[in-house]
Amino acid sequence: MDTLPLSVVLVDDHSLCRNGLTDLLQQRGGLRVAASTGDPAQVGPLLRQHAPDLVVLDLRMPALDGLSLLRQLRAEGITTPALILTMSDARDDLASALQAGVTGYLLKDMEPEDVIAAIVRAAHGELVVAPALTLKLAQMLQSGSSGPERRDLLGSLTEREREILAHLSHGESNKTIARALDISHDTVKLHVRHILTKLNLNSRVEAAVFAVEQRATQQGPSLVDSARRTPR
Repeated sequence: MDTLPLSVVLVDDHSLCRNGLTDLLQQRGGLRVAASTGDPAQVGPLLRQHAPDLVVLDLRMPALDGLSLLRQLRAEGITTPALILTMSDARDDLASALQAGVTGYLLKDMEPEDVIAAIVRAAHGELVVAPALTLKLAQMLQSGSSGPERRDLLGSLTEREREILAHLSHGESNKTIARALDISHDTVKLHVRHILTKLNLNSRVEAAVFAVEQRATQQGPSLVDSARRTPR
């Protein structure tokens, strides 16, 4: 039986961007663009009709900005994972997007192949952030009042939790982590929840950046970085 391709809905007020991204994702990314629109009012009905794996939202739109639209969709009970694709690399926009619970935050000036690869990963359930924004994410964590305490709290994680944190640092989904560690999806979800609670973090993206920062600065107990050693 053939596996259906992952599907996305594109939301951008520029038709050139929508059409170009549609061609790239379908021809080179192997995804199916179920619908695209520049009208925020159409997004809810389209998501209900097509039930895509991912909705890709522009941040700056004249009728309604992407994050306000996302909050509106969530209030309506629509839980489709959302990714922001924008020109804005502003720290405040990135922070607001993460607080809104986006699956990813990409920049339109990234190389087309990198955008395609990141959207494909996001549609598979992984968390993606533009590489150019990694430093800003790390600075956001460091500037928080609980930053030093978080480094100390790394020692409160169990060995299994540090192992899963290492996998999160590579942007892996719960499903991928469960398969790599031979544990259930629900067990991974429980561990991730415990990790976020213990480290006073709000999202998987923050946890991933925190883990990368720990490896880079060699602060706190070593992470069990089996994500790179586990056979796929």
